[in-house]
Amino acid sequence: MLEFPNINPVAIDLGIIQIRWYAISYIAGILFSWGLILNIIKFKNLKVDNKVISELISNSMIGIIIGGRLGYVIFYNPDYYLNNLLEIFKLWNGGMSFHGGFIGVVFAVIYSSKISKTPILILADLIAIVAPIGIFFGRLANFINGELYGRITNHSFGMIFPNAGNSPRHPSQLYEAFFEGFLLFIIMLLFIKFTNILNKKGLITALFLSCYGSFRFMIEFFREPDANIGLLYFNFSMGQLLSLPMIIVGLYFIIFIARKKV
Repeated sequence: MLEFPNINPVAIDLGIIQIRWYAISYIAGILFSWGLILNIIKFKNLKVDNKVISELISNSMIGIIIGGRLGYVIFYNPDYYLNNLLEIFKLWNGGMSFHGGFIGVVFAVIYSSKISKTPILILADLIAIVAPIGIFFGRLANFINGELYGRITNHSFGMIFPNAGNSPRHPSQLYEAFFEGFLLFIIMLLFIKFTNILNKKGLITALFLSCYGSFRFMIEFFREPDANIGLLYFNFSMGQLLSLPMIIVGLYFIIFIARKKV
C-alpha cells in the first residue's frame, strides 16, 4: 500500500490571503496552454492573430468556471442547490464538473469565433490540443486536495485518503492525470508532428473528444461514484454517462472529416 503524501492544499498562506494548489493548477494550465498555442501557430504558420488567442483563452476560462459550476449543480446535485440557491455562487466550497466546463468552452469558442471572424474549427482545434494540459494540472490538484478519490482496493498501490475511511483506495486522480492529461497530450502532439491533421479542420477536436471520453469512461470504473448519486443506468456512473456522447460524437466526426478531401 502506498502512503498518501498529505500535502497541504494551501500552497502559500499570507494570513488573510491563501493561495491554494487548485488555483495554481488553473494558472499553470492557462500559461502553458497560452504559450503552446502561440508556438503551434508559429510552427504551423497558421494565420491567427495573437490578440484572438488572448481573447480565446480569456473566454475559455470564463466558460470553464461558469460551465464547470453549473454542470456540477445540474448533473451532480440539483436538489441541494435548488433549495440553496446562494450556494451556487460559493465556488470556494468546491464542486466543478469537467463536462460542464467542456460545454462552457464550446460556447466560448463559438463566441470567440464570431467576434474575431476566425473559423470556429481552427479555434476549436487549438483549444483541443492544449486541453490535456489543464486536465493534467487539475487532476494533480484534486489528488493534493484528497478529493475525487477512487474505489476501495486491495492492490499494492492503494492509498488511504483523508476523510475517506480507513480502507485503501485507488488514486484515481493520478490515473486521470496520466491518461486524460499526459498521455492524451502526447497523442495530440504526435499527430500534429507526424501527420497533416491540422489541415483537416476539426479532426483533432474529434480526436480529443473520442480519446478523452474513452479514457474517462474506463477510469470511472476505479473512481468512487458521488455519494449522493451512486451508480445509475447499467451500473454506470454519471461521469461515464456524460462521457459516452463525447466518444460517439468524436468517432463520428473522425470518420466524417477523415473521408473529406482537403
